[in-house]
Amino acid sequence: MKRLVDLRFILKELTRSHPRIIIRDSHTHKACHPKNFTDYDTIKHEFKFPQISGHFNFAEDVLDKWAEKEKAGGRAPNPALWWVDGQRREVQWSFEELGFHSRKLANVFTELCQLRQRDRVFLMLPRIPEWWLVNIACLRTGTVLLPGTCQLTARDILHRLRTSGAKCVVTDEFLAPLVDEVAPQCPALNCKIIVSHSNSRRDGWRNLQDLMSHVSSNHVCVKTPRDDPMSIFFTSGTTGSPKMTQHSQCSFGIGLTVNGKYWLDLTARDVLWNTSDTGWAKTAWSSVYGAWIQGSCVFVHRMPRFDTSTVLETLSKFPITTFCTAPTAYRMLIQEDMSKYSFGSLQHCVCAGEPINPEVMQKWKQATGLHIYEGYGQTETVLIAGTFKGMDIKPGSIGKASPAYDVQIVDDEGTPLSKGTEGNIGIRVKPHKPFCLFTEYTGDPEKTAECYRADFYLTGDRGYMDEDGYLWFVGRADDVILSAGYRIGPFEVENALIEHEAVAESAVVSSPDPIRGEVVKAFIVLTAEYESHDKSQLVADLQTHVKQVTAPYKYPRKIEFVEQLPKTISGKIRRVELRKREWSTKPEAE
Repeated sequence: MKRLVDLRFILKELTRSHPRIIIRDSHTHKACHPKNFTDYDTIKHEFKFPQISGHFNFAEDVLDKWAEKEKAGGRAPNPALWWVDGQRREVQWSFEELGFHSRKLANVFTELCQLRQRDRVFLMLPRIPEWWLVNIACLRTGTVLLPGTCQLTARDILHRLRTSGAKCVVTDEFLAPLVDEVAPQCPALNCKIIVSHSNSRRDGWRNLQDLMSHVSSNHVCVKTPRDDPMSIFFTSGTTGSPKMTQHSQCSFGIGLTVNGKYWLDLTARDVLWNTSDTGWAKTAWSSVYGAWIQGSCVFVHRMPRFDTSTVLETLSKFPITTFCTAPTAYRMLIQEDMSKYSFGSLQHCVCAGEPINPEVMQKWKQATGLHIYEGYGQTETVLIAGTFKGMDIKPGSIGKASPAYDVQIVDDEGTPLSKGTEGNIGIRVKPHKPFCLFTEYTGDPEKTAECYRADFYLTGDRGYMDEDGYLWFVGRADDVILSAGYRIGPFEVENALIEHEAVAESAVVSSPDPIRGEVVKAFIVLTAEYESHDKSQLVADLQTHVKQVTAPYKYPRKIEFVEQLPKTISGKIRRVELRKREWSTKPEAE
Protein backbone atom coordinates (compact mmCIF):
# COMPACT_ATOMS: atom_id res chain seq x y z
CA MET A 1 0.00 0.00 0.00
CA LYS A 2 2.84 2.40 0.87
CA ARG A 3 4.37 2.00 -2.57
CA LEU A 4 0.99 2.59 -4.24
CA VAL A 5 0.48 5.79 -2.27
CA ASP A 6 3.97 6.99 -3.19
CA LEU A 7 3.33 6.28 -6.89
CA ARG A 8 0.09 8.19 -6.79
CA PHE A 9 1.84 11.12 -5.12
CA ILE A 10 4.49 11.14 -7.87
CA LEU A 11 1.81 11.03 -10.58
CA LYS A 12 -0.04 13.88 -8.90
CA GLU A 13 3.11 16.02 -8.83
CA LEU A 14 3.94 15.13 -12.43
CA THR A 15 0.56 16.22 -13.74
CA ARG A 16 0.70 19.39 -11.68
CA SER A 17 3.98 20.36 -13.30
CA HIS A 18 3.13 18.96 -16.74
CA PRO A 19 -0.64 19.19 -17.25
CA ARG A 20 -0.39 17.65 -20.73
CA ILE A 21 0.46 14.29 -19.21
CA ILE A 22 -2.68 12.14 -19.32
CA ILE A 23 -3.20 8.80 -17.66
CA ARG A 24 -5.93 6.48 -18.90
CA ASP A 25 -7.96 4.01 -16.89
CA SER A 26 -6.93 0.54 -18.04
CA HIS A 27 -10.52 -0.72 -17.98
CA THR A 28 -12.54 2.18 -19.41
CA HIS A 29 -9.72 3.94 -21.34
CA LYS A 30 -11.15 7.25 -20.10
CA ALA A 31 -8.68 10.03 -19.48
CA CYS A 32 -8.17 10.65 -15.76
CA HIS A 33 -5.89 13.06 -13.91
CA PRO A 34 -4.48 11.63 -10.66
CA LYS A 35 -5.71 14.00 -7.99
CA ASN A 36 -6.37 13.42 -4.31
CA PHE A 37 -5.43 9.74 -4.43
CA THR A 38 -4.78 8.03 -1.11
CA ASP A 39 -6.39 5.38 1.03
CA TYR A 40 -9.24 6.05 3.44
CA ASP A 41 -7.32 5.19 6.62
CA THR A 42 -4.59 7.67 5.70
CA ILE A 43 -7.14 10.40 5.03
CA LYS A 44 -8.92 9.73 8.31
CA HIS A 45 -5.69 9.65 10.31
CA GLU A 46 -3.98 12.67 8.77
CA PHE A 47 -6.94 14.95 8.10
CA LYS A 48 -6.96 18.23 9.99
CA PHE A 49 -8.83 21.43 9.32
CA PRO A 50 -6.77 24.65 9.19
CA GLN A 51 -6.64 26.29 12.60
CA ILE A 52 -8.47 29.60 12.35
CA SER A 53 -8.47 31.98 15.29
CA GLY A 54 -10.05 35.39 15.31
CA HIS A 55 -11.45 36.33 11.92
CA PHE A 56 -12.30 34.48 8.72
CA ASN A 57 -14.08 35.58 5.57
CA PHE A 58 -14.45 33.22 2.61
CA ALA A 59 -14.50 36.06 0.06
CA GLU A 60 -11.21 37.55 1.21
CA ASP A 61 -9.41 34.49 2.54
CA VAL A 62 -10.32 32.07 -0.26
CA LEU A 63 -11.79 33.72 -3.36
CA ASP A 64 -9.43 36.71 -3.41
CA LYS A 65 -6.46 34.41 -2.83
CA TRP A 66 -7.44 32.39 -5.91
CA ALA A 67 -7.72 35.65 -7.86
CA GLU A 68 -4.14 36.48 -6.85
CA LYS A 69 -2.93 33.04 -7.99
CA GLU A 70 -4.84 33.51 -11.23
CA LYS A 71 -3.09 36.80 -11.96
CA ALA A 72 0.28 35.24 -11.15
CA GLY A 73 -0.38 32.35 -13.57
CA GLY A 74 -0.60 29.82 -10.74
CA ARG A 75 -3.98 28.38 -11.67
CA ALA A 76 -5.32 26.43 -14.64
CA PRO A 77 -6.99 28.71 -17.23
CA ASN A 78 -10.54 27.63 -16.34
CA PRO A 79 -13.17 30.23 -15.50
CA ALA A 80 -14.27 30.32 -11.88
CA LEU A 81 -17.92 30.45 -12.95
CA TRP A 82 -19.14 29.12 -16.29
CA TRP A 83 -22.84 29.69 -16.96
CA VAL A 84 -24.87 28.58 -20.00
CA ASP A 85 -28.58 28.79 -20.74
CA GLY A 86 -28.95 26.28 -23.57
CA GLN A 87 -29.66 29.10 -26.04
CA ARG A 88 -26.04 29.85 -26.94
CA ARG A 89 -25.67 32.48 -24.23
CA GLU A 90 -22.71 32.01 -21.91
CA VAL A 91 -21.02 33.85 -19.05
CA GLN A 92 -17.46 33.00 -18.06
CA TRP A 93 -16.01 34.87 -15.08
CA SER A 94 -12.56 34.44 -13.63
CA PHE A 95 -11.99 34.80 -9.88
CA GLU A 96 -10.78 38.32 -10.56
CA GLU A 97 -14.02 39.14 -12.41
CA LEU A 98 -16.09 37.58 -9.64
CA GLY A 99 -14.26 39.89 -7.27
CA PHE A 100 -14.93 42.96 -9.42
CA HIS A 101 -18.68 42.37 -9.75
CA SER A 102 -19.23 41.20 -6.18
CA ARG A 103 -17.45 44.26 -4.76
CA LYS A 104 -19.79 46.50 -6.70
CA LEU A 105 -22.78 44.60 -5.34
CA ALA A 106 -21.31 44.78 -1.83
CA ASN A 107 -21.27 48.58 -2.21
CA VAL A 108 -24.90 48.45 -3.37
CA PHE A 109 -25.80 46.65 -0.14
CA THR A 110 -23.91 48.98 2.18
CA GLU A 111 -24.17 52.37 0.42
CA LEU A 112 -27.55 52.28 -1.32
CA CYS A 113 -29.48 49.76 0.79
CA GLN A 114 -27.91 50.75 4.10
CA LEU A 115 -27.36 47.15 5.14
CA ARG A 116 -25.05 46.48 8.03
CA GLN A 117 -23.11 43.47 9.28
CA ARG A 118 -25.44 40.65 10.47
CA ASP A 119 -28.46 42.10 8.66
CA ARG A 120 -30.29 39.37 6.75
CA VAL A 121 -30.75 39.13 2.98
CA PHE A 122 -33.43 36.84 1.54
CA LEU A 123 -32.48 35.53 -1.92
CA MET A 124 -34.78 33.86 -4.45
CA LEU A 125 -33.23 33.54 -7.89
CA PRO A 126 -33.00 30.70 -10.41
CA ARG A 127 -29.65 29.46 -11.71
CA ILE A 128 -28.36 32.77 -13.06
CA PRO A 129 -24.96 34.40 -12.43
CA GLU A 130 -26.45 37.03 -10.13
CA TRP A 131 -27.28 34.32 -7.59
CA TRP A 132 -23.57 33.69 -7.11
CA LEU A 133 -22.80 37.42 -6.94
CA VAL A 134 -25.31 37.91 -4.13
CA ASN A 135 -23.71 35.02 -2.23
CA ILE A 136 -20.27 36.62 -2.46
CA ALA A 137 -21.52 40.16 -1.77
CA CYS A 138 -23.13 38.93 1.46
CA LEU A 139 -19.80 37.43 2.49
CA ARG A 140 -17.96 40.69 1.75
CA THR A 141 -20.42 42.75 3.80
CA GLY A 142 -20.94 40.29 6.64
CA THR A 143 -24.67 40.18 5.94
CA VAL A 144 -26.42 36.86 6.51
CA LEU A 145 -27.71 35.08 3.41
CA LEU A 146 -31.06 33.25 3.45
CA PRO A 147 -31.49 31.28 0.18
CA GLY A 148 -34.95 30.23 -0.93
CA THR A 149 -36.14 28.13 -3.85
CA CYS A 150 -38.03 29.80 -6.70
CA GLN A 151 -40.93 27.41 -6.11
CA LEU A 152 -41.98 29.03 -2.84
CA THR A 153 -45.55 30.25 -2.50
CA ALA A 154 -46.59 33.63 -1.09
CA ARG A 155 -47.34 31.90 2.21
CA ASP A 156 -43.85 30.34 2.27
CA ILE A 157 -42.26 33.71 1.54
CA LEU A 158 -44.25 35.38 4.30
CA HIS A 159 -43.11 32.80 6.84
CA ARG A 160 -39.45 33.21 5.86
CA LEU A 161 -39.48 37.02 5.81
CA ARG A 162 -41.33 37.40 9.09
CA THR A 163 -39.45 34.67 10.95
CA SER A 164 -36.04 35.88 9.83
CA GLY A 165 -36.66 39.62 10.00
CA ALA A 166 -34.85 40.00 6.66
CA LYS A 167 -34.20 43.63 5.72
CA CYS A 168 -33.54 43.00 2.03
CA VAL A 169 -34.96 40.67 -0.60
CA VAL A 170 -33.37 39.94 -3.98
CA THR A 171 -35.48 38.17 -6.60
CA ASP A 172 -36.60 38.35 -10.23
CA GLU A 173 -39.63 39.84 -12.00
CA PHE A 174 -41.54 36.53 -11.83
CA LEU A 175 -41.38 36.23 -8.05
CA ALA A 176 -41.60 39.92 -7.17
CA PRO A 177 -45.46 39.91 -7.26
CA LEU A 178 -45.50 37.19 -4.58
CA VAL A 179 -43.22 39.28 -2.38
CA ASP A 180 -45.49 42.30 -2.87
CA GLU A 181 -48.46 40.24 -1.66
CA VAL A 182 -46.87 39.76 1.75
CA ALA A 183 -44.47 42.70 2.12
CA PRO A 184 -46.96 44.87 4.09
CA GLN A 185 -46.90 42.19 6.81
CA CYS A 186 -43.07 42.30 7.03
CA PRO A 187 -42.10 45.53 8.83
CA ALA A 188 -38.36 44.76 8.83
CA LEU A 189 -38.21 44.61 5.01
CA ASN A 190 -37.00 47.96 3.67
CA CYS A 191 -35.08 47.13 0.49
CA LYS A 192 -36.41 45.16 -2.50
CA ILE A 193 -34.02 44.47 -5.39
CA ILE A 194 -35.20 42.98 -8.67
CA VAL A 195 -32.96 41.22 -11.20
CA SER A 196 -34.35 41.98 -14.64
CA HIS A 197 -32.58 42.28 -17.97
CA SER A 198 -35.66 43.53 -19.82
CA ASN A 199 -35.45 47.10 -18.46
CA SER A 200 -38.88 46.65 -16.93
CA ARG A 201 -39.73 48.70 -13.86
CA ARG A 202 -41.83 47.77 -10.83
CA ASP A 203 -43.08 50.16 -8.16
CA GLY A 204 -41.23 49.84 -4.89
CA TRP A 205 -38.37 47.83 -6.41
CA ARG A 206 -34.83 48.84 -7.33
CA ASN A 207 -33.22 47.34 -10.43
CA LEU A 208 -29.94 45.53 -9.75
CA GLN A 209 -28.27 46.60 -12.99
CA ASP A 210 -29.12 50.25 -12.36
CA LEU A 211 -27.82 50.08 -8.81
CA MET A 212 -24.52 48.51 -9.81
CA SER A 213 -23.95 51.18 -12.45
CA HIS A 214 -23.86 53.84 -9.71
CA VAL A 215 -21.27 52.34 -7.36
CA SER A 216 -17.52 51.80 -7.33
CA SER A 217 -15.79 48.44 -7.55
CA ASN A 218 -13.56 49.40 -4.61
CA HIS A 219 -14.70 47.70 -1.45
CA VAL A 220 -12.93 46.64 1.74
CA CYS A 221 -14.10 43.24 2.95
CA VAL A 222 -15.63 43.23 6.43
CA LYS A 223 -13.58 41.45 9.10
CA THR A 224 -16.00 38.77 10.25
CA PRO A 225 -15.30 36.81 13.44
CA ARG A 226 -15.00 33.12 12.63
CA ASP A 227 -18.12 32.29 14.65
CA ASP A 228 -20.27 35.06 13.16
CA PRO A 229 -23.43 33.89 11.34
CA MET A 230 -22.86 33.45 7.62
CA SER A 231 -26.01 31.83 6.25
CA ILE A 232 -29.38 30.50 7.33
CA PHE A 233 -31.09 27.68 5.45
CA PHE A 234 -34.73 26.83 5.98
CA THR A 235 -35.20 23.09 6.40
CA SER A 236 -37.80 21.36 4.25
CA GLY A 237 -40.35 21.39 7.03
CA THR A 238 -41.80 17.90 6.54
CA THR A 239 -43.02 18.13 10.13
CA GLY A 240 -44.03 21.53 11.44
CA SER A 241 -42.84 24.86 10.09
CA PRO A 242 -39.41 25.06 8.44
CA LYS A 243 -36.61 25.70 10.94
CA MET A 244 -33.84 28.26 10.41
CA THR A 245 -30.56 26.33 10.32
CA GLN A 246 -27.69 28.74 10.97
CA HIS A 247 -24.08 28.24 9.91
CA SER A 248 -21.05 30.28 10.94
CA GLN A 249 -18.38 31.82 8.71
CA CYS A 250 -16.10 28.83 9.25
CA SER A 251 -18.75 26.11 9.24
CA PHE A 252 -19.14 25.93 5.46
CA GLY A 253 -16.29 28.27 4.49
CA ILE A 254 -13.68 25.83 5.82
CA GLY A 255 -15.74 22.78 6.77
CA LEU A 256 -16.66 21.96 3.19
CA THR A 257 -12.99 21.31 2.45
CA VAL A 258 -13.82 17.69 3.23
CA ASN A 259 -16.46 17.71 0.47
CA GLY A 260 -14.41 19.51 -2.16
CA LYS A 261 -11.06 17.82 -1.70
CA TYR A 262 -11.96 14.27 -0.76
CA TRP A 263 -15.50 13.44 -1.85
CA LEU A 264 -15.74 15.60 -5.00
CA ASP A 265 -11.99 14.99 -5.53
CA LEU A 266 -11.54 18.44 -7.05
CA THR A 267 -8.49 20.40 -8.14
CA ALA A 268 -8.13 23.75 -9.88
CA ARG A 269 -8.16 21.91 -13.23
CA ASP A 270 -11.65 20.53 -12.73
CA VAL A 271 -15.03 21.66 -14.04
CA LEU A 272 -17.84 20.70 -11.65
CA TRP A 273 -21.51 20.58 -12.61
CA ASN A 274 -23.93 20.24 -9.72
CA THR A 275 -27.62 20.31 -10.69
CA SER A 276 -29.03 21.26 -7.28
CA ASP A 277 -31.75 23.87 -6.90
CA THR A 278 -30.44 27.21 -5.64
CA GLY A 279 -32.67 27.01 -2.57
CA TRP A 280 -31.02 23.81 -1.32
CA ALA A 281 -27.96 23.71 0.96
CA LYS A 282 -26.44 21.23 -1.51
CA THR A 283 -25.81 24.15 -3.87
CA ALA A 284 -23.70 25.78 -1.17
CA TRP A 285 -21.96 22.44 -0.60
CA SER A 286 -20.84 21.91 -4.17
CA SER A 287 -21.52 24.99 -6.28
CA VAL A 288 -19.98 27.55 -3.93
CA TYR A 289 -17.73 26.48 -1.07
CA GLY A 290 -16.63 22.92 -1.82
CA ALA A 291 -15.62 23.76 -5.40
CA TRP A 292 -14.08 27.19 -4.83
CA ILE A 293 -12.08 26.05 -1.80
CA GLN A 294 -10.26 23.88 -4.36
CA GLY A 295 -10.11 26.60 -7.02
CA SER A 296 -12.33 24.59 -9.37
CA CYS A 297 -14.62 25.88 -12.08
CA VAL A 298 -18.32 25.89 -11.14
CA PHE A 299 -20.39 25.03 -14.19
CA VAL A 300 -24.05 26.09 -14.24
CA HIS A 301 -26.83 25.31 -16.68
CA ARG A 302 -29.90 27.55 -16.45
CA MET A 303 -32.21 24.54 -17.04
CA PRO A 304 -35.48 25.63 -15.37
CA ARG A 305 -36.58 22.00 -15.09
CA PHE A 306 -34.54 18.82 -15.00
CA ASP A 307 -34.47 17.44 -18.53
CA THR A 308 -32.65 14.20 -19.25
CA SER A 309 -31.72 14.98 -22.87
CA THR A 310 -30.38 18.42 -21.86
CA VAL A 311 -28.26 16.85 -19.12
CA LEU A 312 -26.79 14.15 -21.37
CA GLU A 313 -26.11 16.61 -24.20
CA THR A 314 -24.41 19.01 -21.78
CA LEU A 315 -22.20 16.29 -20.33
CA SER A 316 -21.18 15.39 -23.88
CA LYS A 317 -20.63 18.91 -25.18
CA PHE A 318 -18.78 20.65 -22.33
CA PRO A 319 -15.50 19.66 -20.60
CA ILE A 320 -17.23 18.71 -17.35
CA THR A 321 -14.99 16.47 -15.26
CA THR A 322 -17.16 16.06 -12.14
CA PHE A 323 -20.92 15.57 -12.11
CA CYS A 324 -23.15 15.77 -9.06
CA THR A 325 -26.89 15.17 -9.08
CA ALA A 326 -29.62 13.52 -7.02
CA PRO A 327 -30.33 9.77 -7.09
CA THR A 328 -33.72 10.56 -8.60
CA ALA A 329 -31.97 12.24 -11.53
CA TYR A 330 -29.68 9.25 -12.11
CA ARG A 331 -32.76 7.00 -12.15
CA MET A 332 -34.24 9.19 -14.88
CA LEU A 333 -31.01 9.35 -16.89
CA ILE A 334 -30.44 5.60 -17.10
CA GLN A 335 -33.86 5.19 -18.71
CA GLU A 336 -32.58 7.11 -21.75
CA ASP A 337 -30.58 5.61 -24.60
CA MET A 338 -27.18 6.71 -23.26
CA SER A 339 -25.31 4.97 -26.06
CA LYS A 340 -26.04 8.03 -28.25
CA TYR A 341 -23.78 10.18 -26.08
CA SER A 342 -20.06 10.39 -25.41
CA PHE A 343 -18.67 11.45 -22.05
CA GLY A 344 -15.02 11.99 -22.91
CA SER A 345 -14.23 14.56 -20.20
CA LEU A 346 -16.23 13.05 -17.36
CA GLN A 347 -14.07 11.50 -14.63
CA HIS A 348 -16.02 11.48 -11.39
CA CYS A 349 -19.75 11.13 -10.56
CA VAL A 350 -21.33 11.67 -7.15
CA CYS A 351 -24.81 11.81 -5.67
CA ALA A 352 -26.43 13.02 -2.47
CA GLY A 353 -29.83 13.85 -1.06
CA GLU A 354 -31.11 10.32 -0.49
CA PRO A 355 -29.62 6.82 -0.83
CA ILE A 356 -29.07 5.55 -4.36
CA ASN A 357 -30.15 2.09 -5.47
CA PRO A 358 -27.34 -0.35 -6.38
CA GLU A 359 -29.20 -1.21 -9.60
CA VAL A 360 -29.00 2.43 -10.70
CA MET A 361 -25.27 2.52 -9.90
CA GLN A 362 -24.71 -0.63 -11.96
CA LYS A 363 -26.57 0.67 -15.01
CA TRP A 364 -24.76 4.02 -14.87
CA LYS A 365 -21.41 2.18 -14.71
CA GLN A 366 -22.36 0.09 -17.73
CA ALA A 367 -23.27 3.21 -19.72
CA THR A 368 -20.40 5.51 -18.73
CA GLY A 369 -17.65 3.33 -17.31
CA LEU A 370 -17.83 5.36 -14.08
CA HIS A 371 -18.90 4.58 -10.55
CA ILE A 372 -21.30 6.82 -8.64
CA TYR A 373 -19.77 7.87 -5.31
CA GLU A 374 -22.43 8.47 -2.70
CA GLY A 375 -22.35 11.26 -0.12
CA TYR A 376 -24.50 11.60 2.97
CA GLY A 377 -25.08 14.79 4.92
CA GLN A 378 -27.70 17.27 6.04
CA THR A 379 -28.50 20.97 5.94
CA GLU A 380 -27.08 21.03 9.48
CA THR A 381 -23.73 19.46 8.55
CA VAL A 382 -21.00 19.08 6.00
CA LEU A 383 -20.37 15.58 4.60
CA ILE A 384 -21.18 13.02 7.32
CA ALA A 385 -20.21 9.92 5.36
CA GLY A 386 -19.39 8.95 1.80
CA THR A 387 -17.51 6.79 -0.61
CA PHE A 388 -14.19 8.36 -1.52
CA LYS A 389 -11.82 7.75 -4.43
CA GLY A 390 -9.63 4.74 -3.66
CA MET A 391 -12.28 3.08 -1.46
CA ASP A 392 -14.08 -0.13 -2.31
CA ILE A 393 -17.73 0.63 -3.02
CA LYS A 394 -20.26 -1.54 -1.23
CA PRO A 395 -23.48 -1.07 -3.20
CA GLY A 396 -26.24 0.08 -0.88
CA SER A 397 -23.85 1.52 1.71
CA ILE A 398 -23.42 5.28 2.20
CA GLY A 399 -19.69 4.71 2.72
CA LYS A 400 -17.51 5.48 5.69
CA ALA A 401 -17.48 8.37 8.13
CA SER A 402 -16.23 11.69 6.82
CA PRO A 403 -12.82 12.78 8.18
CA ALA A 404 -14.64 15.81 9.58
CA TYR A 405 -16.61 13.82 12.15
CA ASP A 406 -16.54 10.94 14.61
CA VAL A 407 -19.69 9.13 13.44
CA GLN A 408 -21.19 6.39 15.60
CA ILE A 409 -24.41 4.38 15.78
CA VAL A 410 -26.03 5.15 19.14
CA ASP A 411 -29.22 4.33 21.00
CA ASP A 412 -31.89 6.87 21.96
CA GLU A 413 -29.86 7.89 25.02
CA GLY A 414 -26.66 8.50 23.04
CA THR A 415 -24.84 5.29 24.01
CA PRO A 416 -22.71 3.78 21.19
CA LEU A 417 -23.95 0.43 19.89
CA SER A 418 -22.00 -2.58 18.65
CA LYS A 419 -21.24 -3.21 14.99
CA GLY A 420 -24.20 -4.53 13.03
CA THR A 421 -26.77 -3.13 15.47
CA GLU A 422 -29.32 -0.69 14.11
CA GLY A 423 -29.62 2.66 15.85
CA ASN A 424 -29.40 6.43 15.42
CA ILE A 425 -26.68 7.87 13.21
CA GLY A 426 -24.88 10.29 15.54
CA ILE A 427 -21.94 12.71 15.45
CA ARG A 428 -19.77 13.08 18.54
CA VAL A 429 -19.91 16.64 19.91
CA LYS A 430 -18.16 16.18 23.28
CA PRO A 431 -15.68 17.05 24.56
CA HIS A 432 -15.35 19.26 21.48
CA LYS A 433 -18.19 20.20 19.15
CA PRO A 434 -17.03 20.22 15.50
CA PHE A 435 -17.11 23.79 14.15
CA CYS A 436 -18.48 22.40 10.85
CA LEU A 437 -21.81 21.62 12.49
CA PHE A 438 -24.68 24.11 12.41
CA THR A 439 -24.71 26.71 15.17
CA GLU A 440 -28.38 26.51 16.10
CA TYR A 441 -31.95 26.52 14.93
CA THR A 442 -32.23 30.29 15.12
CA GLY A 443 -34.90 31.45 17.54
CA ASP A 444 -35.74 27.89 18.62
CA PRO A 445 -33.49 26.73 21.49
CA GLU A 446 -35.83 23.82 22.33
CA LYS A 447 -35.57 22.32 18.84
CA THR A 448 -31.81 22.82 18.97
CA ALA A 449 -31.54 21.02 22.31
CA GLU A 450 -33.66 18.10 21.07
CA CYS A 451 -30.90 17.17 18.58
CA TYR A 452 -28.41 16.22 21.30
CA ARG A 453 -28.18 13.11 23.48
CA ALA A 454 -25.26 12.65 25.85
CA ASP A 455 -22.08 13.15 23.76
CA PHE A 456 -23.79 13.05 20.36
CA TYR A 457 -25.76 15.07 17.85
CA LEU A 458 -28.50 12.82 16.49
CA THR A 459 -29.16 13.21 12.77
CA GLY A 460 -32.70 11.82 12.94
CA ASP A 461 -31.64 9.00 10.61
CA ARG A 462 -31.42 5.31 11.42
CA GLY A 463 -28.65 3.01 10.26
CA TYR A 464 -25.97 0.53 11.28
CA MET A 465 -22.22 0.13 10.85
CA ASP A 466 -20.73 -3.12 9.58
CA GLU A 467 -17.50 -4.77 10.68
CA ASP A 468 -15.52 -2.88 8.02
CA GLY A 469 -16.75 0.53 9.21
CA TYR A 470 -19.20 1.05 6.34
CA LEU A 471 -22.46 2.78 7.24
CA TRP A 472 -25.81 1.50 6.00
CA PHE A 473 -28.79 3.85 5.88
CA VAL A 474 -32.09 2.35 7.06
CA GLY A 475 -34.32 5.44 6.88
CA ARG A 476 -35.47 8.50 8.72
CA ALA A 477 -36.37 7.65 12.30
CA ASP A 478 -40.04 8.03 11.43
CA ASP A 479 -39.71 6.08 8.14
CA VAL A 480 -38.85 2.72 9.73
CA ILE A 481 -41.74 0.25 9.48
CA LEU A 482 -42.63 -1.91 12.50
CA SER A 483 -44.66 -4.87 11.26
CA ALA A 484 -45.60 -7.80 13.51
CA GLY A 485 -42.46 -7.25 15.59
CA TYR A 486 -40.12 -6.83 12.60
CA ARG A 487 -38.26 -3.60 11.87
CA ILE A 488 -38.16 -2.96 8.11
CA GLY A 489 -36.21 -0.16 6.44
CA PRO A 490 -37.95 1.24 3.34
CA PHE A 491 -34.73 1.66 1.40
CA GLU A 492 -33.95 -2.07 1.33
CA VAL A 493 -37.38 -2.84 -0.13
CA GLU A 494 -36.98 -0.04 -2.68
CA ASN A 495 -33.61 -1.48 -3.67
CA ALA A 496 -35.23 -4.83 -4.35
CA LEU A 497 -38.07 -3.30 -6.35
CA ILE A 498 -35.83 -1.17 -8.58
CA GLU A 499 -34.04 -4.32 -9.75
CA HIS A 500 -37.26 -5.43 -11.46
CA GLU A 501 -37.45 -4.25 -15.07
CA ALA A 502 -41.04 -3.03 -14.62
CA VAL A 503 -40.10 -0.49 -11.94
CA ALA A 504 -38.95 3.01 -12.88
CA GLU A 505 -39.27 4.44 -9.37
CA SER A 506 -40.66 3.34 -6.04
CA ALA A 507 -41.35 4.66 -2.56
CA VAL A 508 -42.04 2.44 0.42
CA VAL A 509 -43.94 3.51 3.56
CA SER A 510 -45.90 1.96 6.39
CA SER A 511 -49.61 1.35 5.98
CA PRO A 512 -52.08 0.57 8.80
CA ASP A 513 -53.14 -3.04 9.28
CA PRO A 514 -55.59 -4.39 11.87
CA ILE A 515 -53.57 -7.57 12.48
CA ARG A 516 -49.90 -6.57 12.13
CA GLY A 517 -50.28 -2.94 13.23
CA GLU A 518 -48.64 -1.77 10.02
CA VAL A 519 -47.39 -3.36 6.84
CA VAL A 520 -45.12 -2.45 3.96
CA LYS A 521 -46.78 -0.55 1.12
CA ALA A 522 -45.01 0.31 -2.15
CA PHE A 523 -45.96 3.14 -4.47
CA ILE A 524 -44.57 2.29 -7.90
CA VAL A 525 -44.02 4.22 -11.11
CA LEU A 526 -43.85 1.74 -13.98
CA THR A 527 -41.49 1.84 -16.93
CA ALA A 528 -43.17 2.74 -20.22
CA GLU A 529 -43.17 -0.82 -21.60
CA TYR A 530 -45.05 -2.16 -18.54
CA GLU A 531 -47.73 0.52 -18.23
CA SER A 532 -50.28 -1.57 -20.16
CA HIS A 533 -49.55 -4.87 -18.40
CA ASP A 534 -52.10 -6.61 -16.21
CA LYS A 535 -51.77 -4.91 -12.82
CA SER A 536 -52.88 -7.83 -10.64
CA GLN A 537 -50.27 -10.06 -12.24
CA LEU A 538 -47.63 -7.34 -11.82
CA VAL A 539 -48.44 -7.08 -8.12
CA ALA A 540 -47.91 -10.82 -7.69
CA ASP A 541 -44.68 -10.76 -9.74
CA LEU A 542 -43.24 -7.83 -7.77
CA GLN A 543 -44.11 -9.39 -4.41
CA THR A 544 -42.44 -12.64 -5.42
CA HIS A 545 -39.42 -10.74 -6.68
CA VAL A 546 -38.94 -8.91 -3.36
CA LYS A 547 -39.29 -12.15 -1.39
CA GLN A 548 -36.52 -13.68 -3.50
CA VAL A 549 -34.18 -10.68 -3.38
CA THR A 550 -34.52 -9.88 0.32
CA ALA A 551 -36.07 -11.45 3.43
CA PRO A 552 -39.60 -12.72 2.74
CA TYR A 553 -41.14 -10.78 5.64
CA LYS A 554 -40.09 -7.50 3.95
CA TYR A 555 -42.20 -7.88 0.83
CA PRO A 556 -44.83 -5.16 0.16
CA ARG A 557 -48.22 -6.54 1.14
CA LYS A 558 -49.81 -3.54 -0.54
CA ILE A 559 -48.81 -2.07 -3.92
CA GLU A 560 -50.24 1.00 -5.62
CA PHE A 561 -49.24 2.09 -9.12
CA VAL A 562 -48.90 5.86 -9.57
CA GLU A 563 -47.88 8.17 -12.41
CA GLN A 564 -45.36 10.06 -10.27
CA LEU A 565 -44.03 10.29 -6.71
CA PRO A 566 -44.17 13.43 -4.58
CA LYS A 567 -40.74 15.01 -4.26
CA THR A 568 -39.08 17.94 -2.54
CA ILE A 569 -37.47 20.75 -4.53
CA SER A 570 -34.15 18.94 -4.20
CA GLY A 571 -35.53 15.72 -5.69
CA LYS A 572 -35.96 13.69 -2.51
CA ILE A 573 -39.04 11.49 -2.37
CA ARG A 574 -41.52 12.83 0.18
CA ARG A 575 -42.35 9.59 1.97
CA VAL A 576 -43.90 11.66 4.75
CA GLU A 577 -46.61 12.77 2.32
CA LEU A 578 -47.38 9.23 1.25
CA ARG A 579 -47.34 7.99 4.82
CA LYS A 580 -49.76 10.72 5.97
CA ARG A 581 -52.10 9.77 3.15
CA GLU A 582 -52.03 6.13 4.22
CA TRP A 583 -52.66 6.81 7.88
CA SER A 584 -55.45 9.31 7.28
CA THR A 585 -57.74 6.44 6.23
CA LYS A 586 -59.17 3.69 8.40
CA PRO A 587 -57.27 0.36 8.31
CA GLU A 588 -58.95 -2.33 6.28
CA ALA A 589 -58.52 -6.07 6.63
CA GLU A 590 -56.81 -7.80 3.74
